[in-house]
Amino acid sequence: MQAPAARLHALVILCAFCYTAFMNTTAVGRFAPSPSGYMHMGNLLSMLLAWLDCRALGGRMIFRMEDLDPARSKEVYKTALEEDLRWLGMDWDEGWPDPACAQSMRTGVYEDAFRMLERKGLVYPCWCSRADRLAAASAPHPGEAEHDPGCPCARLSRKELAERERSGRRPAWKLRVPEETVTVDDGHYGRISQNLAQDVGDFIIRRSDGVFAYQLAVSVDDMLMGVTRVVRGRDLLSSAPRQRWLIETLGGVAPDYCHGPLLSSGEGKLSKRLGSLSTQVLRQEYRPEELTGKLAQLCGLTETDEPVTPWELLCSFDWNRISRQDIPLLEQ
Repeated sequence: MQAPAARLHALVILCAFCYTAFMNTTAVGRFAPSPSGYMHMGNLLSMLLAWLDCRALGGRMIFRMEDLDPARSKEVYKTALEEDLRWLGMDWDEGWPDPACAQSMRTGVYEDAFRMLERKGLVYPCWCSRADRLAAASAPHPGEAEHDPGCPCARLSRKELAERERSGRRPAWKLRVPEETVTVDDGHYGRISQNLAQDVGDFIIRRSDGVFAYQLAVSVDDMLMGVTRVVRGRDLLSSAPRQRWLIETLGGVAPDYCHGPLLSSGEGKLSKRLGSLSTQVLRQEYRPEELTGKLAQLCGLTETDEPVTPWELLCSFDWNRISRQDIPLLEQ
């Protein structure tokens, strides 16, 4: 018969094993808003779907603040993002306001990943247009150029490279992608395949001012934070294959991706840049349950827009009920 101390030790080991197994199998989702403006109705729908997906799986939710771009990220928007999510009735288990979950505080982590890619011979300097470099810190938007499939900087001779270095201009840094087809089975839109070289092309991972780009930062964060479920708007569906490839190239395991429909106005996709239906306006017109009910009806989760809380939607949450078509608000 085991002595009490031995039994206690065995119990501790068993509990530690069970906890580790639980943490390794539990779904991990995330909110990942950018504090470049007040959220709009489309942002809230994406956040609601991410929360419902994670909680329906009994998962753990992380709130990551994607404040990469110092010129566009404002403290007032960070505060508003947190308040708006809590006002709508959504919670999270870790993350913001913990600064460790703010991208602006994770430069060293991105630096390590950058050096790893550099050692693999996948990184090269790029002196292309300033507009392309500045846009790289932000998630791509429909209609915006995301890449330069034939970047001339990838083929510079030693002489040409030396001339550009002597010019004093600081280059951005691009990731050299392989002639490889990457497939992602999206949980809502199905299979998407991209030949990275032909369909995406080399893309910026660090701007000339030293700011790390969206594609690198989000991939590294999802990998290191153990995210297993990425739920976001359909406008980022085309980023999923390159993010999966990047995570796997860095030695990680890519999450499952599930993209939701976009809300659109007569001017196209809603945008924080335009202040489209911002939460500052919505919170004056709706109670939180009313707005949640409206969002649930718009995406197809419910047949009516009766007031409801996110927790009350959990019992009926089903991706099969959610629209695969973008949703024009003006026709509602």
